[in-house]
Amino acid sequence: MIQINGRITLPEGTLEKARAAIVTMAKASQAEDGCLDYTFAEDLTAPGTLILFERWRDEAAVDAHGKSDHMAVFQEELAKYDGISRDIRMYITDDGQAL
Repeated sequence: MIQINGRITLPEGTLEKARAAIVTMAKASQAEDGCLDYTFAEDLTAPGTLILFERWRDEAAVDAHGKSDHMAVFQEELAKYDGISRDIRMYITDDGQAL
């Protein structure tokens, strides 16, 4: 299983402008083959900061996600805004069994 965690920090006032694109991205990603979880959440202590949590069946699913049309549209949308920072990390984890 692949897990992706991260933070995306948007400039002040950008979150509301980008919200529709973020929701569209999350819903489309959740419907992808191999997607186990795909969630954006707003950090309540840091305005404009999104927390990203993804879990994927395998690397092939992550690769397909990266090449998807909705990923391209999402990246184009975020490219409209200057000053976005990202800290996103990918981990290969166990088989997903809870302890």
